[in-house]
Amino acid sequence: MISCLRGAGVEVIERHAGVWERRRHKWAVGFGAAGRVAVAEARLLLGRRRERFDAVIVGYPGHFDLPAAKRIARGRPVLFNPLVSLHETLVEDRGRFGAGSPAAGILRRIDRIALRRADLVVADTEQNARHFAELGSLPEERVAVCFVGAEERLFRPGWQPAQDFRALFVGKLIPLHGLETILAAARLAPEIRFRVVGSGQLDALLLERPSNVEWIDWIDYEHLPEENQRAGCALGVFGTSAKTGRVIPNKAFQALACGTPLVTGDTPAARELLRDGESALLVPPGDPMALAAAVRRLAGDPGLARVVGAGGLAAYRDRASEAVLGARWLDLVERLVGT
Repeated sequence: MISCLRGAGVEVIERHAGVWERRRHKWAVGFGAAGRVAVAEARLLLGRRRERFDAVIVGYPGHFDLPAAKRIARGRPVLFNPLVSLHETLVEDRGRFGAGSPAAGILRRIDRIALRRADLVVADTEQNARHFAELGSLPEERVAVCFVGAEERLFRPGWQPAQDFRALFVGKLIPLHGLETILAAARLAPEIRFRVVGSGQLDALLLERPSNVEWIDWIDYEHLPEENQRAGCALGVFGTSAKTGRVIPNKAFQALACGTPLVTGDTPAARELLRDGESALLVPPGDPMALAAAVRRLAGDPGLARVVGAGGLAAYRDRASEAVLGARWLDLVERLVGT
């Protein structure tokens, strides 16, 4: 987002107090994490400067930042780009708290307060925009949409069909991504190599992974473009939760930006950007047979892989490049400032 705005000619002043930088798993829950967040918020408030600015943008995951942002804004508009609901992420997706627990109720209230304090909530898909509007009881004009995109200083075209085909999954191992479906597909296609990069709450599933699945728990972010450019195809999300149907994950945009053929779940969110057989192969969520068949198609047909990779890159450039998203963000900010 920052790169997009700067590319559109906007001066962006960053104010950041570190909380998670030294942790691989950025989100933690507990008194220690709450204390770190509280200290960071205090640093932001105490360190505020009398700078000239037109708007304040709070990025992901800034639900706790909205009170400080509103004070710092001093009446200027505040935009919030949440990407996710805390309640849905920690209760429904990751199962850290029970649905009826006091913590779940607190998280739902935090979501609602953060959404309602923003002058404009910017969602990453139309599906999520409707979800946030309902969650915060927001009128239509208080919610807008802008895709996530990819950091083009790193993720650039460079994919070439490899003789040694490998399906690449990158991401936190949480239910959203459908790791069970990926491993089941690997068992159905033992001749295809799968490479899983990431770790998380579902690590135990990989302890009994099939022999054609390679697991690497961590790769530095700067090396992810190379992973995409060397892969036979990239794997998106295949979970069956409501949240899966509303998101297009970072890794999908990163693969598209590299020109890597993408296989992902056929969801309402995916259909906002992608066309099956043209810019990606879309398969029913939670269906390992369909996923195995799609990966086999790309492995056995380099021509199809080139078509899908080129189509995905074209869709990215047309709808989600930094130039396109920069113009979109600039328009959102200017309209809000103008009102």
